[in-house]
Amino acid sequence: MKSTGSGGLTAWLVQRVTAVYMLLFVLFVLGSLSLYPRHSYEQWSAWVGRPAMTVAILVFFASLLSHMGVGLRDVLFDYAPAGLRRSLLGVMVVVLLGVATWVLWILLRA
Repeated sequence: MKSTGSGGLTAWLVQRVTAVYMLLFVLFVLGSLSLYPRHSYEQWSAWVGRPAMTVAILVFFASLLSHMGVGLRDVLFDYAPAGLRRSLLGVMVVVLLGVATWVLWILLRA
């Protein structure tokens, strides 16, 4: 495999940026739910259905899946047998895309 020289830096940046966003998002959600609890499905649905919240949730899941993808890719590169590596990477991509599609489907229905 040919290295471009920036792959390690890009993966490192993706891990750090996504981790910071996910931490801030979780703190925001916990703070918001602590200050303004949603006691019914209607309240919860209205909160999640706000355009800004929907976008924030989409960015959260994009961050989560990107973070997972980089981490799993690194684990596969380090520990998977060379003959299985491409197949396992392909399965990982298909699963992550499936989860992303599922999240989009759920959020667009909310």
